[in-house]
Amino acid sequence: MTPPTPADSEEFDVYDAAGNHRGRRPRRECHGNPALIHRTAHVVVFARDGRLLLQKRPAHKDIQPGKWDTAVGGHLAPGESWEQAARRELAEELGIPGAGLPLEFLFTSQIRNEVESEDVGVFALVHDGPFHPPPAEIDELRFWSTAELRRARGGGLFTPSLDAELDRLAASGRLQL
Repeated sequence: MTPPTPADSEEFDVYDAAGNHRGRRPRRECHGNPALIHRTAHVVVFARDGRLLLQKRPAHKDIQPGKWDTAVGGHLAPGESWEQAARRELAEELGIPGAGLPLEFLFTSQIRNEVESEDVGVFALVHDGPFHPPPAEIDELRFWSTAELRRARGGGLFTPSLDAELDRLAASGRLQL
């Protein structure tokens, strides 16, 4: 058994499948547990030419280190809406003030897999940068073309959440995969 990391002890609000608030619980009790669903906001960032910004998770952080994921994502703070969290996370993860940026709400998604049990509010932003991510938050940040995304799919490079989000983006017509 591996010892818990600081990320394992991070706490966030959790809900049951019916949406009832069940208090705050540590990450280690929630991920992959469909009885304790947490809420997150994701922002998919597109360059004006259609490329998609992805982040690579640092090896020392989070539950899926070294995998590529949505550029911006984070848990909702108590009493925070998905949009408020999305704007806060833009500032925290990419170093850009989210208050005045034109976010477009795309969809909500339920992620249920062996790693995560979360309800996600997904927003889109067209922004070419520059970005100023804190080094502790993101290992690498880059735009991917649709051809690169197609080649990388199924190769274990992406988090399960990103794979599900790419499918939804393709179904909605926002991304040609």
